[in-house]
Amino acid sequence: MYQNPLKFKEELVSELENILKYWATYCVDNEFGGFVGRRDHFNRQIPGASKGSVLNARILWTFSSAFNFTHNHEYILLADRAFQYIIDYFDDKQSGGLFWELYENGELLNGRKQIYAQGFGIYGYSEYYRASGNPKSLEKAISLFELIEKYSFDPLFGGYLEAFANNWSSLDDFRLSTKDANLPKTMNTHLHILESYTNLLRIWPDEHLKRKTEALIRIFLDKIIDHRTHHFNLFFDCDWTVRSSIVSFGHDIEGAWLLYEAAKITANDSLMAEVSDNLILMVDATISEGCDTNGSLFNEKDTISGHIDTDKHWWMQAEAMVGLVYAFKITGNKKYLDQLYRVWQFIQNTLIDRVNGEWFWRVNQNGIPITTEDKAGFWKCPYHNTRALIEVLNSLS
Repeated sequence: MYQNPLKFKEELVSELENILKYWATYCVDNEFGGFVGRRDHFNRQIPGASKGSVLNARILWTFSSAFNFTHNHEYILLADRAFQYIIDYFDDKQSGGLFWELYENGELLNGRKQIYAQGFGIYGYSEYYRASGNPKSLEKAISLFELIEKYSFDPLFGGYLEAFANNWSSLDDFRLSTKDANLPKTMNTHLHILESYTNLLRIWPDEHLKRKTEALIRIFLDKIIDHRTHHFNLFFDCDWTVRSSIVSFGHDIEGAWLLYEAAKITANDSLMAEVSDNLILMVDATISEGCDTNGSLFNEKDTISGHIDTDKHWWMQAEAMVGLVYAFKITGNKKYLDQLYRVWQFIQNTLIDRVNGEWFWRVNQNGIPITTEDKAGFWKCPYHNTRALIEVLNSLS
């Protein structure tokens, strides 16, 4: 499809600049500090919107990673802003860890300690350390790692529990959002702990962290991947009894390449071989079952009813690009590269908002945007799409 690889790369670079410009232009909060909590589909800022630790940690990662990739000084200044806001407002000076949610003015709204958020704190802090060399950022990343291991690790069955109260005491409601099942272990949180431990290991080659990263990879290989179908199971009891029937195509293809990155950073050859095989099986299953005729990725499938949610979410298309380029790197099979080009064409033709900037949260199967979703918000962030563009550019350089 792309006879000129240079043109493809130029398109990726241009879109990376566009996304970063959007967040720099529209999402800086000049009144209360940090970044605004929400902008709607039409790019209108929502007054009074709360601020989430996940979004702010992802913004920190995004501008740090963008600086590491481009060396554009504007990006490190925005990363500095994100880091300082997290330290000043989200960092729990009393009990440790990151608060879940703040009011617009920075006052505490919800102090629960969601492990998912602590993971993204590590991810942002570690990337910022790579960009800035700020020793406080490494210190904070290590502190979050130690808190996760102290409070969340399950010594009986392995893996990590979902959530805790402000003071790290137990909770009855573990849920990341109201859409989730109230169960103590999830694929999603484990995936983003793995992602964060991998990034921390890049800058802090600690033996304990390495062992924990390897153990997380084994959890995925032994407990989370359904080897009959090559999909992730999503929700579990403490003993890893599966309690879900949904396949999330985006998480499958995202998790496949994140597992590969984790295995690579541990330099464990046997894990690397096992993960590589599973990456290809998962990518192939996603292409076979989760892709529309134009190459775009459907949202999810219920394995009991067989129903497929055919909406196309922004982050899934971004993660598909990375999973496909990794599959191409591992196998050399150009079918994955061709599929990558098809996904990119779909993003260009359908997901990129040419009027207000950034990408639509989701479109329906006919490519019509869902206007009730945010352009920027508690869950709508710049890290999936910027990371995808950077990963593909690095992979094809």
